[in-house]
Amino acid sequence: MLTQSQEKYQEVLEVAENLFRQSPDWVTFFREILGVEGCVRKAFPTFDDLTAFEQSQQFDKIQKLVVRLREKRSSVDAENEPTRVITVRLPKSMHEYLRTEAHDLRTSMNKLCISKLLQVIGQEMIPNDRTGGSETSSAPKPASTSSPAAAFGNRQLSPAPASVPFTPSHQPHQASSPSPFKPMQSRF
Repeated sequence: MLTQSQEKYQEVLEVAENLFRQSPDWVTFFREILGVEGCVRKAFPTFDDLTAFEQSQQFDKIQKLVVRLREKRSSVDAENEPTRVITVRLPKSMHEYLRTEAHDLRTSMNKLCISKLLQVIGQEMIPNDRTGGSETSSAPKPASTSSPAAAFGNRQLSPAPASVPFTPSHQPHQASSPSPFKPMQSRF
């Protein structure tokens, strides 16, 4: 017998699968399902409920539906929703790493970065600027994840697909990844 939350998880997945069957472009799917006004946010309005859902098998299935839609290479994405540009300052070594990873995966840096931004990460993986760099802050850090509908500033670059072989020269530091959807390896 399913619990009340599991039933709700299944209902949200069914909404996503119904929309997926209509073959929308991935941007429309993201907006309607995972966006700020999407069905996931409506079903799970509190941070704790949303975080719990993001760790479910149903959420994992929704993430995989997004990937499948992105593989269709729809040209109507820009027609349905305007695009925005962000500038991210990162060290030269990280830029070179991303460029190499995109090349290895035979994709563009833009597609690679969007894929990484779509992944949910644990809040403990985001540096807290409010502590002034001090690791001795007495404020507790929640061990929960951020939402894909949340601002992209709450994202970590996620690992590449498991089919990409681990190459020490490409991955100097290995740490645990809190993402429930990917293998336990981190890029940075």
